[in-house]
Amino acid sequence: MSIMVRPRPGGRERAYRRAALRNPSHRNDWRLALLLIAPAVVGFVVFAVYPTVRGVYLSFTDFQVLSPPKWTGLDNIRALLADDMFWHSLRVTLYFVVLSVVFGILVSLITAVVLHRLTKSAVVRGLVILPFLISGVVAALVWQWMLDPQLGIVNILIENLTGKPIKFLGSQEWAIPSIALISVWKSMGYSTILIVAGLQTIPGEVYEAGRLDGASEFQMFRRLTVPLLRPIMAMVVVLTVISSFQVFDIVQVTTKGGPANASNVLQMYIYDKAFNQFDFGYAATMSLSLFVMLIVITFIQLRLLRANESDTN
Repeated sequence: MSIMVRPRPGGRERAYRRAALRNPSHRNDWRLALLLIAPAVVGFVVFAVYPTVRGVYLSFTDFQVLSPPKWTGLDNIRALLADDMFWHSLRVTLYFVVLSVVFGILVSLITAVVLHRLTKSAVVRGLVILPFLISGVVAALVWQWMLDPQLGIVNILIENLTGKPIKFLGSQEWAIPSIALISVWKSMGYSTILIVAGLQTIPGEVYEAGRLDGASEFQMFRRLTVPLLRPIMAMVVVLTVISSFQVFDIVQVTTKGGPANASNVLQMYIYDKAFNQFDFGYAATMSLSLFVMLIVITFIQLRLLRANESDTN
């Protein structure tokens, strides 16, 4: 009795691969591969891995730039937990993140749905993403002029309607909402294009079935569009949260953390400690704490939003 031995799946492909590797013309391919990826690997190590490892080390030292770092263990962490300004900056940052994420996602989602339904023009979509391509410094300067309490066009319109201007960037109540407005305007285009790309993956038959069942446009948006966009929306939310926690250029140009530390976000406080007070060890500790917070927040978001699945399953 003969026994039939079935070849394993992919056995032919593996045999071809082994034969190709034994071919003399392919013996030195690994050297060429190493040569081609070497610049990227070197750049990643020099500009990403080494600064990260160096920053983690400095977070446990007393480093004042002009003197060598002195190992202090957990002293910086203890000082961080007792630093009232750090917690104030963290609260200000969280306030900014909530405003930016909530309004940014809502505006981007509505804009994306309108673009998807009304036009497929590449010119219109290019105009929508244009603010994202503008430098943050330029965007902040333009909005600073527009929101100026005396000469800004926004305040001129408000004064004509209400009789008095609003100090958007000069008051403690309006500083963070104004900065969030600038941030939403600048990042809205990028989020909108991502959501439009997600909308294009939804089959048209889904909406046709909804219309046959008598669903209104709002019902189809709430029960079809939003659930089917779960993976894309999860990615947009995560990216928006991370970028909002890292806001710096807009605050630096418009308010510089004022008035009275009302807009002193965490990145501004880290910058002040590092480059104004030259306490790089403590600044590295705050940067490390922000890095850990972003990892935890991102993990929680991905779990809560179920980023790897949609409601089509």
